Amino acid sequence: MLIASQLEPTYARTVYPCFDEPAMKATFNIRIVHDPSYVALSNMPVIDVSEMKDENGSLWTITTFNTSLKMSTYITAFVICDFDYVTRTERGNEIRIWARKEAVKNGYVDYALNITGPIFSFLEDLLNISYPLPKTDLVALPDFEAGAMENWGLITFQESSLMYLPSDRLTGRKAMIAITASHEIGHQWFGNLVTMNWWNDLWLNEGLASYFEYLGATFVEPKLSLVSAKAELFHEDEIKGSLFLSYLKTFSFSNANQDDLWTHIQMVVDAQDEVQLPASVKKIMDSWTCQNGFPVLTLNLSTGTISQEQFLNKKNENSTDSYNNTWIVPISWMRNGSSQPLLWLDKSSKMFPEMQVSESEYDWILLNVNLSGYYRVNYDQLNLKRLARLLENDPKAIPAVSRLQLISDVFALTQFGYTQIESALELTKYLAREDEISIWNMVLLNLVPDNLESTLKNYEVYPLLKKYLLKRMLPIYHYYAGLIRQNVDALEDDYFAQVYLEKLFATACWLGLQDCLDLSSELYAKWMDSPEYNIPSLIERTICCYGVAMGSDKEWNFAWEMYNKTNSTEEDILLYALSCARESWLLYSDTLFSSNYTSDIILHVVAKDIGQRIAWEFVTENWPLLSERYGKQLPLVVYSAPSKTAQTNLMYLFFQLQVFYNMTLEEDERVATAVLLKSAKFENIKRREHLTKIADWLQKNVDD
Repeated sequence: MLIASQLEPTYARTVYPCFDEPAMKATFNIRIVHDPSYVALSNMPVIDVSEMKDENGSLWTITTFNTSLKMSTYITAFVICDFDYVTRTERGNEIRIWARKEAVKNGYVDYALNITGPIFSFLEDLLNISYPLPKTDLVALPDFEAGAMENWGLITFQESSLMYLPSDRLTGRKAMIAITASHEIGHQWFGNLVTMNWWNDLWLNEGLASYFEYLGATFVEPKLSLVSAKAELFHEDEIKGSLFLSYLKTFSFSNANQDDLWTHIQMVVDAQDEVQLPASVKKIMDSWTCQNGFPVLTLNLSTGTISQEQFLNKKNENSTDSYNNTWIVPISWMRNGSSQPLLWLDKSSKMFPEMQVSESEYDWILLNVNLSGYYRVNYDQLNLKRLARLLENDPKAIPAVSRLQLISDVFALTQFGYTQIESALELTKYLAREDEISIWNMVLLNLVPDNLESTLKNYEVYPLLKKYLLKRMLPIYHYYAGLIRQNVDALEDDYFAQVYLEKLFATACWLGLQDCLDLSSELYAKWMDSPEYNIPSLIERTICCYGVAMGSDKEWNFAWEMYNKTNSTEEDILLYALSCARESWLLYSDTLFSSNYTSDIILHVVAKDIGQRIAWEFVTENWPLLSERYGKQLPLVVYSAPSKTAQTNLMYLFFQLQVFYNMTLEEDERVATAVLLKSAKFENIKRREHLTKIADWLQKNVDD
C-alpha cells in the first residue's frame, strides 16, 4: 500500500480545513497516525514518534513533524510508504531519495542522489539565497499522474522521472531526470519561497523553474548543452544575479505578481547604462504576457521593412478574429555571418535601413540568432534563396541552432499558409552536408510524418522522396550505423542521438535503404540467437519492426513468444513489430482477441501498407464483439481507420464506410461519425494537393 498527496491547486481543502489560496500563507504542524510497518513523510523533519492503541487494541504509530515555515497550502504534503532510501548531506541539507525497496537495492536511484545535492548548491550560489529547510526528501512513486511536484522539502516524482536503470543507458533518460529534478528544485525558490499571488500568475512559478531547469541540468550534465543558447543569456549578463536576489529577498515567505518582477527588473535596468530599452520593462513584458499567442515577423529585404502579426493558422477559416496585436520584439540578427547590434520592433511595421540588402547574392540576413527571441520569421523569397545557396556552399556559416530554427520556421509557415511548400523544400537541398541529427529530425518529421508512412507509400511522391532523401541521408546514416555496429557505447553522451536516431533509421528503412534493412535483420537475428542480447534501445522499435518485416513466420513467432513473456516497457515495441509483418496471413491472428491491447493492435496494423484492408475486415467482421468490449466508447480512431488510406477509389471507400456505419450505429453515434468522415474526406483532399506539390517539386529537383 502507498499513500501520497498531490494538493496543487485546490486539494488541500479536501485534507484539512483551510483557506486554500496561495497568498494565505501559514505555518503548519502536521501529525500522522499510521500503521507501524510504514514510514510517514511530510514537509519537515520528524521530531517525535510514539505509539497508541485504538479501541480494538490495534497498535498505531504517531509521527509528529516539526513546525513548517510560512508557506502556501498547496505545497503541504505527506507520503505513507514502506520504501527504502539512500541519503547524503549537502551543506547541512539532509537529502534522501525514497523508492521501492528493490529499486533502491538495485541502485536505480543512485544517479538522482548524485545530482540532487550539486543542483541545490548550484542554485544557492547562483541566487545567493540558501535553502531554508534542514532536509529534502525526493520520492519515486510507481504511478503519479502529475509527473513531479515541488512540495517544499518533500518532492514527489513519477518513477520514470527519478529512476535510472542500466537499460536506460541510451535512452535520454538521464537528461530527463536531470531536467525534471532541476525544475522541481528550482521551485523551492520560485514557487515555494516566493509564491504567485493568485493562479493567473502561475507562470511566474513555472516560467522561472523552467528557465533554471536547464541551467541546473547543464551544470550536472555539461554534455547536455541542449539549450546552451538560453544558458548563455544568463551568464553573459551578471545583472540577472542581482535582480533575482533582490526579487527573492523582497518577497521571501510572501507573494508576488508579475508587476513586482517587472519593478525589480526595472530597478536593475535603471542602475546601469549598458542596456537601453525602447520602453519600460512593464510595457515590453505586458505585450507578451497580457495577450495570447506570439508573433511572426515578415521581412522585406529590398526595403528593409519588418512587419509583425499574430502567428495563426491562416488555412483555418475560423481564425478570422485576428487581433490587432503588437509585441515589443527584441531582434538579434546577423548579416553575412557577423553579429549586428540588437534592434527593437515596437510597432506593427518598421523600416530598418541597416537591413536593406544589396544586389549581391552573397549579402544575406538572419534574424533571431540562436533562437534568443520567442517568434517565427517569415523571410522574403530573395533572402530565402540566398540562405538556401549559403547552406549549399557552407552550412556552418549559420549556427546549428539557427539552422534548426530556419527549417522549423519555414515548415511551420508552410503548414499554416504563410508560404509555399516549395520554399521549405529549397532549404533541404543542402542536407547531404548536414551532420546535426536534430535538424534531420525536423526535416523528416515534416516530410515523412509518422502517421502518414503507409499512406505516402501509395502516392507517386514515394519513389521521388526515396531518391531525393536517400542521396542526402547516406552520410549521416552511415556515420550512425557504423557506431551502432562497432561502438554503440559512444552514443551514451549523445543526447540528441538518443532522442532522434529512431526517426532517422525508421525513415532509412522505410525508404528501402538496403543497409538499414540488413542491419535490422542482423541485429534481430542476434537477438533470436541469444535472447539476453539487447538491441540498442535508441533504435529498438525500428530494428524489431524491420527484423519481422524482412523475415518469415520464424521471426514473427519469436516476437510473439517474447511479447507473451515480456514486461511492460517492451510490450508496445513488440506489438508494433508484430504489425510490421509483410505476409498478410501473419496479421490474421486468433490470439488477437485474448489481448488487452486489441484497439492498439488494430491501430498498429491499420498504419501498415498491407494492414489497412486486414484491419478493416477485422473491424467489420468482429464488430459485435468489439463494440461489446469497448462499449459506446469504442475508440473513434477505429472508425476512421480506413479513412487514412490513399486508395485511388476514395469515394467508393467512403461510401462503404457510410453504409457500414448506417447499419451498425445508433442515431447519435452516426452524427458524430458523419462529422469524422467529412473531416477525413477533407483532410484526404488537402493531403493529395499537398503531396502533388511536393511531387512536382521533387520531379524537377530530384537529380540535383
